[in-house]
Amino acid sequence: MIELSQQSLPHGITLSCRATGQRGRPVLMFLHGFPEAAFVWDELLEHFARAENGGYRCVAPNLRGFEQSTQPADVKDYRAKHLVQDIAALIQLEGAPLECLVAHDWGGAVAWNLANQMPQLTKKLAIINSPHPGTFLRELQSNPKQQAASAYMNFLIRPDAEKLLRENDYRRLWEFFTNWGGAPWLTEAVKNRYRAVWDASLTGGLNYYRASPLRPPRTDDPAAAAISLPREMLTVDLPTLVLWGMDDAALPPGLIEGLEEYVPQLTLEKVEGASHWIIHERPEFVAQRLGRFLGR
Repeated sequence: MIELSQQSLPHGITLSCRATGQRGRPVLMFLHGFPEAAFVWDELLEHFARAENGGYRCVAPNLRGFEQSTQPADVKDYRAKHLVQDIAALIQLEGAPLECLVAHDWGGAVAWNLANQMPQLTKKLAIINSPHPGTFLRELQSNPKQQAASAYMNFLIRPDAEKLLRENDYRRLWEFFTNWGGAPWLTEAVKNRYRAVWDASLTGGLNYYRASPLRPPRTDDPAAAAISLPREMLTVDLPTLVLWGMDDAALPPGLIEGLEEYVPQLTLEKVEGASHWIIHERPEFVAQRLGRFLGR
């Protein structure tokens, strides 16, 4: 059974969390992306809480700005350092270090940074279709294909993005799923769960894009073209699993080229026929690969 809670962090942020499994057991933490929320991990939370799959304590927070978590009004409060601070504090409440931090999309952006800055907080890292900041910056600066694939980011930072995304029952947001993978898993019941999240917290999710310069450059905004990241901010010295759906329209395979230069303990699996939404498309596969990685 999934437990719902509000976790108050020492720095004044509250994260609404979903969890299952016995307290005191080794902890797995799962970080979601946009335009999603913590509920997308429920199947994996229940899977890994079972004794035969490790009997883990499994926790999935709604990141700040999402669902019932604190939604700061200032865009600056969605910068990476604040997002990392939230998850570091939550890990310490659960009892650091984690057995593994598992993340997708924007959750992966937080996880890559945390693994670089505070590797002592988790024993392992598992990333699902979320670009490493070093390869993402490289591709945004130099690869026209990635610049085109990420052009939607410049739509999401518009001041009228909320209004446009809410039109016609969130038509543009549904297209994030259906245009990037068909989405037969997107039933009406699942849609209702997304509607509830978007009704409550759409601005918070959009503020992630507004706060980050990692987006395609434009004539009036240098964005990624103006960034330089020192190598010490990019290395991850943890055992790391990367699962990559190779049909991801927003994050083409160029993003995993050269990844081993930043992540020496890398296990990379390219998944043909899977899109950005591989967690929904192939949940049993993701659970099997993650379980194998945890058992090493």
